[in-house]
Amino acid sequence: MKTLTLSIPDALDLDNRDIAMIVSTRLYEQGKLSLGQAAEVAGLTKRAFAELLGSYDVSIFNSPASDLASDIANA
Repeated sequence: MKTLTLSIPDALDLDNRDIAMIVSTRLYEQGKLSLGQAAEVAGLTKRAFAELLGSYDVSIFNSPASDLASDIANA
């Protein structure tokens, strides 16, 4: 895994855990990380990460509705 050093203003009052969650939830939301990968970036279990997604306004269901319709049609 890569390590990133990031400087943020003190006024933001965010700790490392907050930054890790913000980055991992955004990458998960964009489909760049799986749930497990995002949880690892955040330093959490999959379950803990999944439970926290809602507090960051991110849905655990990370697929467009069109994928669901396609899955149903192909079932």
